[in-house]
Amino acid sequence: MFEKMELLTLQQYWWFIIAVLGGLFAFMMFVQGGQSLLGRLGKTEEEKDLIIASLGRKWELGFTSLVLFGGALFAAFPLFYAVSFGGAYYAWMAILFCFILQAVSYEYRKKPDNFLGQKVYEKFLYLNGSLGIILVGVALGTLYTGGNFIKNEMNLSSWTLSSHGLEALLNPFNVALGFTLFFLARAQAGLYFINNIAEASITQRARKQLRYDAIFFLGFFLMVAVMLFTMSGVGYGTNGFEVVNYLFLHNLISSPLILTGLILGAGLVVFAFYITLFKNAAKGVWFSGVGTILTVISLLSLLGFNHTAIYPSLSDLGSSLTIENSSGSHYTLSVMSYVSLMVPFVLGYIYLVWRSMDKTKITHKEVQADHHHY
Repeated sequence: MFEKMELLTLQQYWWFIIAVLGGLFAFMMFVQGGQSLLGRLGKTEEEKDLIIASLGRKWELGFTSLVLFGGALFAAFPLFYAVSFGGAYYAWMAILFCFILQAVSYEYRKKPDNFLGQKVYEKFLYLNGSLGIILVGVALGTLYTGGNFIKNEMNLSSWTLSSHGLEALLNPFNVALGFTLFFLARAQAGLYFINNIAEASITQRARKQLRYDAIFFLGFFLMVAVMLFTMSGVGYGTNGFEVVNYLFLHNLISSPLILTGLILGAGLVVFAFYITLFKNAAKGVWFSGVGTILTVISLLSLLGFNHTAIYPSLSDLGSSLTIENSSGSHYTLSVMSYVSLMVPFVLGYIYLVWRSMDKTKITHKEVQADHHHY
């Protein structure tokens, strides 16, 4: 089946797969958002233990979704992976370090006689939930704004700035996208706690905190939307690469499917905030989760399709990367496509495990009874 498809069709299929994985990762970042709220929602040691236990059941799923996202990029578009991760390595190493801190903190926070102490690991969790997420947003922003690299005919690339990716922090769009993800993760964490924790004091604080995080998220999201749909992008055709004004706006308008997905996704997130804050609902996290996935899929779909570069070069326009010039071979993509058919089964397994863990809301007694809690 897949081996009979044209190469471009396989490339487009895999960019869509990556967009889906990116959406799942964006949803799972509520774990990081919850870590950044630990000091605001947990006022006692018991409350902090309850919050950490609630997040601890899900943090590995978030880490796994990040690995899947990066792995799919590496397998399907190895040149993009090599240029970005190999060139902008200061930025990616900073992100990796933040996620290493997360794994270490969940493992050792409650271990007896750990030499750093519990509070240090809690600060590590905050660092992962704040700086780590903002840096992820900044890195993803470069898919739209570009990177400072050049490549030759042998596809050997080099970064042209000694800052190796950290210069992305100077771009207002990248920074705005980083803070958008940060406040989205915090807002979704609040929705998650309301749905998952059976402790009135924590859920009341979560509802109060949600008001501020939702407002900041919506403000940054609108800022990103305005900047995205008024900026130029890099398109390509028979005459090579060229800068196209309002490229992402044109891509959005020309694709009713992407436009519908973006409107529906953003609408579901706003609806989740509304029913939680004004209708006292506890199921808002599911509307927000679906909305986040649809929104991220739509935004990433503005790249990759319609002859749009997925990684413009700021140093040499002709070095820009597309799904066509950065992908693996037809054989590689077709074999991988058969493996991708297992994704629905993996998602189904995750759903069943999640449902089993969350049949009842987590309580103090459950945490205290578990001698191996985080």
